[in-house]
Amino acid sequence: MPKIPKPVSAHLAFSVRITYILLGWLFFGLGMLGVVLPVLPTTPFLLLSLWAFSNGSDTLHHWLYTHKTFGPVLQRWHQYRIIPYQAKVLIVVSMMASLGYLVIFSLMSWQLIVLIGVVMLIVASYLLTRPSTLKREDV
Repeated sequence: MPKIPKPVSAHLAFSVRITYILLGWLFFGLGMLGVVLPVLPTTPFLLLSLWAFSNGSDTLHHWLYTHKTFGPVLQRWHQYRIIPYQAKVLIVVSMMASLGYLVIFSLMSWQLIVLIGVVMLIVASYLLTRPSTLKREDV
């Protein structure tokens, strides 16, 4: 006879929800910093915020997903996996600048810098292979 798992206590569920909500606000705040700081991308942080809110609060998730300014970008990502061209350029340029900074000014080992570069290359490859606009048949 299989063991039935014990239910998670209400206190634990509450603390997990609060953690997701706090993470959502943290990512949202970083996204808002990205609006005014050109080296910090907005869209990835808003996507992380939406994910955290979806786990912590239906109300906050709905608020961000239907937001007048940020909602359309998040909805296009959710429905069609579209990343705007400007966001792609900003993210890739930011990663290249960060890697350049590490190469020139960092005291890290070269192995760690190479590892960071490989991760950035994988992320950039993923971003650049996503569509930037809707295809005609998707409209």
